[in-house]
Amino acid sequence: MLNLRTLLVAGLVAAFATAGQAQEAWTVKPAWVSAHENFLASPALRGRGSATPDEVVAATYVASVFERYGLTPAPDMAGFLQTAPLTRSTPSGHAILTVGGVAVAQGEGLSILSASGQRIEGSVATGSDAAAMPRADIVLVAPPEGPGFRPLMGAARAAGAKVIVLRETDTLKQAAARSRPRPGYTLVGEEPGMRPDILVLSADAFDRLAAATGPAVLDPGTPTIEEASTVNAIGWLEGSDPTAGVVMISAHLDHLGVVDGVLMPGANDDASGTAAVMELAHALAAGPQPKRSILFVAYGAEEIGLLGSQFFGEHPPVPLDRIVANLEIEMIGKQDPNLPAGVMMMTGFDRSDFGPLMKARGALVTADPYLEQQFFQRSDNYALALKGIVAHTISGWATIPTYHSAEDTIANLDIGFMTAAIQSLVEPLRSLADGAFTPQWAEGGRPVAGAR
Repeated sequence: MLNLRTLLVAGLVAAFATAGQAQEAWTVKPAWVSAHENFLASPALRGRGSATPDEVVAATYVASVFERYGLTPAPDMAGFLQTAPLTRSTPSGHAILTVGGVAVAQGEGLSILSASGQRIEGSVATGSDAAAMPRADIVLVAPPEGPGFRPLMGAARAAGAKVIVLRETDTLKQAAARSRPRPGYTLVGEEPGMRPDILVLSADAFDRLAAATGPAVLDPGTPTIEEASTVNAIGWLEGSDPTAGVVMISAHLDHLGVVDGVLMPGANDDASGTAAVMELAHALAAGPQPKRSILFVAYGAEEIGLLGSQFFGEHPPVPLDRIVANLEIEMIGKQDPNLPAGVMMMTGFDRSDFGPLMKARGALVTADPYLEQQFFQRSDNYALALKGIVAHTISGWATIPTYHSAEDTIANLDIGFMTAAIQSLVEPLRSLADGAFTPQWAEGGRPVAGAR
C-alpha cells in the first residue's frame, strides 16, 4: 500500500508544471492549490496521522514538489527529509492521581486525554484565571462549559505545569467518553515533562482533590514503550548574499489520522498551510534570485506536541541566528466571519513589527482578535520564537467549527479565499527576501519560557 501511494505521489508531482520563465507578476492558480489539497486530504493518506507511514507519504510528496519547483536540499542535509526519532509510550490504563491521602483511579472518576506515561510528583495548586495562573507541577483547573477550557490550559502550560487536571464539564465528559488510551510521544533524549499531561476528573473527584493538602503524585502504571519517528520536509532557495540572513516559511503537514475508526481528513488543518508553503516556493523560486536565502519547511508531529518544530529548532540545517523571520501558515482554508473580508489573522501581531510591515506591502493580515486563546503559544512558530527568532502564525479562521473533526474536508474549503490569501503573501515575502526590511521584536514582545 505504501508503494502504491508513493507512486501516486510521483504521478501527481509530475502533473505540476513550473512557470519556466521568471515573471514580474506571479499569479497563484486555484488549480495548483486544489491539486495539493486533493492529494494531502484524500482518503488515500488516511488523515496523515502523526508519526505514521501516511505522514511519511505526505512528507515525501511535499519534498518532491519542492524539488520539482526548483528547490535544493538545505545546507548540511543530503536530501529534503529530516527524520526525528521518537519514543512512543502507550498508557497502561491504570493511572492513579493522589493529592495528600486522597486518590482517584483511572476509570473511577479519572480520565486521561493525553499523557507522557511518566510518573510525576510535586506541588499542586488550583487555578481559575488565565491571567493569574499559579505555578505548580500539578494544576487543578475548573473551566467554564464550552471552549473556555483551552485558554486556561494554555495559561497553565505557559506557567510550567507538568499535569493539568480539568474539572469535568459536559463538553469534557463527551471528550473523555470518546477517548481511549492513546500513545504519548517524546523526542528521543527529551526530558520528561516537556508537555503537560491532560486529565479530566469527575466533579466529585475534582472537589475532593482540590480540598486535599499534601504532595501530589500521578502514577501512570507501567506503559508500553516503543520506538517511532516523524519527518520534516525541508527545501532551500539559495540567496545571492550569504551574509544577508534566511527567511523561513513553514506549516505542519500531519493531522489526526484515523480516530476511533473515523477518518480525520485535515483539509484545513493543516493541508491548507502546507499547500501555501508549496505554492509560495513555486512563486519565489520562479522569480529572480532573492538576496536572502529562503527555507521552506513542512513539519511533522505537530498534532502530538509540536515535535517536528521542536526537533527542527534543536537540529536546524542552518544556524538559527541566520533566520531573520519565520512565517508559519495554519488553517487558511476558510475565512473567519469576524475578520475583515479576505483577511487572515496573525498571532502575536503586536509583539513585533513583522505583521505591520507585511501588511504595508499588501499581505492580507491583521491582528489576532482571540488573545484569550493564546494562539501565539499554540503553533509551531513558538519553538523558534522562544529562541529569539521573530516568528508568527497566520490563520484564516482559528476557531473554525470543523476543527479536529471529520468535517474538515476538501468540500468545506474555500479555494478562492485560500488562493487570494497565498497570492497576497508573494510580494511581501519577496520584499523580505530581497532584504527590504528586517522584522524586530517590539519592547517586551519576545516570549520567554514560562511567561505569558
